[in-house]
Amino acid sequence: MPPYTQDRSGRRRLAAVTLLLVTAASAMTTLTSCGTDDDGDGARSTSFTPRPTPPDTSSFSGTPPSAPASADASVRASASAAASSASAAASSFEASVSAETARANAAATAELKKVPGGGNARSDVSLTGKPRAQTGGVLAVVVNITNRTDGQASYAVQVDFADPSGKVVESRIVGAQDLDPGEKVQPLAISRKPAEPVLTPRVAKAQRY
Repeated sequence: MPPYTQDRSGRRRLAAVTLLLVTAASAMTTLTSCGTDDDGDGARSTSFTPRPTPPDTSSFSGTPPSAPASADASVRASASAAASSASAAASSFEASVSAETARANAAATAELKKVPGGGNARSDVSLTGKPRAQTGGVLAVVVNITNRTDGQASYAVQVDFADPSGKVVESRIVGAQDLDPGEKVQPLAISRKPAEPVLTPRVAKAQRY
C-alpha cells in the first residue's frame, strides 16, 4: 500500500478518537452543571426537590372518636352540669330555710318576754317525740303548731326539758309566723344536754299573736 494511504487511515482513526473524547467530555460537563449549584465561593452543593411521600399509617395508634361517642360524652357533661346546678340550688334552699327558722325563733323569743303566764295558745300546740336514731343521738321533739283561728296568726312556743326530779334544766323557744287558718307547722325543739339523765319535754308557754 502507498505511504499516503497509511497516513490517511491513521489520521482518520486519530480524528475519530478525538471526536469521541470531546463528546464524552461535553456530556460530563452537561451532567455536572445540571446536578450541582455554585454557592458563589467555588464550592458546589447538590440541589434537588424531594418528592413528598405519604405517611406510614402502620405506625399510627388509636382511632378518632365517632360521632355517636362524641354526642354521648356531651350528654353526660350536660347531665353532670345539671346535677351540680340542682345540688347548688338545694344547698341554697336549705340555707334559706335555716335563716327563716332563725328569724321566727328570734321573733318568738322577743314575744314570750312579754307573756307573764302560760300564754293564750297552749291548746294549739302539742309535742311529738323523734327517735334518736334520726337525730344523731340528741334529744329532739317535734312542736306541732296549728292555727285554729279564723285569721292569720303567728306563734311563739317555749319547750322546757326537765330531769327525773322535775327540775327544768333547759328551755328552747321555737316560732311560726303568718300561719293561715287551719295551717300546721312542725318546727323542732332540740336539747343540747347529754343523753343521761333522760329529760322530759313539756310546753311551758305558747303565745298566739
